[in-house]
This record gives sequence, structure tokens and C-alpha cells, in this order.
Amino acid sequence: MIQFGSLFQNGIQQIAKGRYISVCKSLHNKITVRKALNMAIDEEMERDSKVFLMGEEVAFSGGTYGVSKGLLEKYGDKRVIDTPISEIGYTGIGSGAAFYGLRPIIEFMTMNFALQAIDHIVNSSGKTFYMSGGKIANPIVFRGPNGAAAGVGAQHSQCFAAWYSHVPCLKVVVPWSAEDAKGLLKAAIRDPDPVIVLEDEILYGESFPMSAHALANDFVIPIGQAKVERTGDHVTIATYGKAVGTALKAAEELALSSGISAEVINLRTIRPLDFETVAESVAKTNRLVTVEQGWPQSGVGSEICARIVESPLFDYLDSPVIRVTGADVPMPYTKELEKHAIPQPEDVFLAVKKLFEH
Repeated sequence: MIQFGSLFQNGIQQIAKGRYISVCKSLHNKITVRKALNMAIDEEMERDSKVFLMGEEVAFSGGTYGVSKGLLEKYGDKRVIDTPISEIGYTGIGSGAAFYGLRPIIEFMTMNFALQAIDHIVNSSGKTFYMSGGKIANPIVFRGPNGAAAGVGAQHSQCFAAWYSHVPCLKVVVPWSAEDAKGLLKAAIRDPDPVIVLEDEILYGESFPMSAHALANDFVIPIGQAKVERTGDHVTIATYGKAVGTALKAAEELALSSGISAEVINLRTIRPLDFETVAESVAKTNRLVTVEQGWPQSGVGSEICARIVESPLFDYLDSPVIRVTGADVPMPYTKELEKHAIPQPEDVFLAVKKLFEH
């Protein structure tokens, strides 16, 4: 069994001022993804009175996953709105409100349930700006837990990153860390176009270090900008969402056991995809592995591979690209099978080793 060490060092610089001092202290200078999302919504609602939150259980219960906790008390039930269990209903209301200049944040209890409202997301919100000749914008955010959860079965465990990224006029972001979550959600709320924010349910309670800059109210991560989480010289690992942590663990073990220096790229945005950052890395390392929890066919890794084959970058490769993906089956319910259905650090480790054997 491969042993993986800790990825993060405890502690960041003490925040000198602001309302987050006590939070940082209680979390040992770390912030959960859940809290980071809450901070993003809070700051943007305070900044812009046109921003409001709507969805099932977002108000009185503080959200199914606690993301909207405390917002009802601060902003009232005109801006934090509990809805009936009708995704198509409240998504249509939100889309219409955005047409009139408001900035709705639509929370789905799970992005799997967003399929009930797919017509509004793709056709009403996604296409109207184009079909109106640029006269009618739709600044709306659709957000909620995405991808594999734990023991919730096939109907609650799909990754929709590739699905939504296929649609022109939709922007798609997938945060990994607390800084990703806060910065990308704030950018999504401010964006003039519909933005899909795909959050990993299992990451809500995970804590990550946050810099003083990231804790500031004006912190925003530009949509379409990837981040190199770990620099390396021998192989590029391009990934997103929870799989970033999987790739980092594999990269750590590769360095310790094999002396292989892996560069890990956190894509953060799936559409528009920051292919330039991936290309620069591959031109340096000459090898590429893509990692995602979604299915293999027509996935995000497939898109990256296609772009490489269609570009001069193909000549830089010293070995074929390897995709590490979720299994090509509906998500199993049982814990042991579920583990085998999504990439583990060992899978990434073995994929990289295979590159060098080639």
C-alpha cells in the first residue's frame, strides 16, 4: 500500500484585522470550503443589492450543506428565499429575474437535480444573449454539489463538468480549495453571463490555508485562469475539483519513491479552458496525464487530448497522453465499489510510471 504524507503545512500569517480573525484562530489559520463559499455570497450580497440567493432550504435551515448559514438573518427573506421542491420553477424565476438586471444565485441541493431545470439553464439563460443580438444579458449563477459523494448512489454522484462545458454561452468553474471556492464564486456572481459553479460535496468540510489577500473582500479569481499547484519538470498532471488533491498526493509519492517531478495544474475553469497554461507545462515536461472523476467518454481529459493532437504541442510529447478517469459505469452504491469507481492516488501514480516505462 502506498503511503501518502500530509500535503499542507499548518498555518498562514495571522490576519491583522477584519471579521475573520476569530474564524482563522479556531481553524488554526485554515478555512473550510463551506465557509469560503458563505463568505463569497455574503460579501457579494453586501456589495451589490441586486444579488440574491434562492433554492431549497437555503434560508431557515442555512442550506442543506450549511453554505448559506446566517444569511437570512442578515439580509432577510426578500434576498434569501426558500423555494418549493421545483427546480424547473425556481430556476425559471431566477432566469427571468436576471433578464431584468438582478443577479440571482440559484442553489441546487445537488447538481443532479439541476437536470429538472436543464431547459432554463441551457436555453433560457445560456442562449438568450446570443439570440437577442447582445441586447438581453442573463447574469445568473447556478451552483451546488457535483460529482461523487459518499454512499448516495448513481443518481446523486455524476460529474457535470464535461456536460455543461459542451454548451456555448455557459461558463463552468470547479473549485478545489477554499481560495478557489471564494474567488471563483465571487467572479461568477459578478460575471455578466450565466456561470455554472460545480462544488464537491465531500470538500465542503475540508479546511485549506487562506492568505490575507484571499480573505479580503476584493479577492476574485478570474474565470478562465488555471493555477499551477505544484511545479515539476518530468510530467504534467492536469486536473480539477477534488481530483486535484488526488493528483497532489500522487505527485508527492512520485517524488519520494521514484524521483519523478510532477507538475500539477488545477484547471479551476473548464469553460473557457486555460489551455495555454497546460501547453506551457507540457512543452516543458513532454508528458501529460489528465485526472478527473467524471466518465471517460467525451470528458474534460478528452478535450485536452484533442487540443494537443490538433496543435504543434503534439510534437513535444515523448509518450502518449494517459487519461485517469472515473469508471465507465453508473456510480455503485457500496463503499468498496465506489472507491474503485473514482480515481485514487495509486491510479495516478501508476499512470505516471507507465509513461516512463513507455
